[in-house]
Amino acid sequence: MATDTLKVSIEISNTGKYTGEETVQLYIKDLVATVARPVKELKAFKKVKIKAGESQKIEFSITAADLSFYRADMSFGTEPGEFTVMVGTNSNETKNVNFKLK
Repeated sequence: MATDTLKVSIEISNTGKYTGEETVQLYIKDLVATVARPVKELKAFKKVKIKAGESQKIEFSITAADLSFYRADMSFGTEPGEFTVMVGTNSNETKNVNFKLK
């Protein structure tokens, strides 16, 4: 539904000896769009400071606006289908999960 929100979270840890900063990134891939879509589309990111030896749960929200694009008829909106959401500290090393939009 257009007003629903999907919550995605990941836990990251600082295994080093010093406080550090990390940028956690969220990408989306539309698996069945009627027009060509990006392989990975950056939708959100958060820069967090983590103390040495600590972990933090980072949460993102995905809305219909995040899944919207210009369709073949040039209208802007979503299409039902399958998506992959990817979360990680860079675009090559992510945790992935699929979901369906009805």
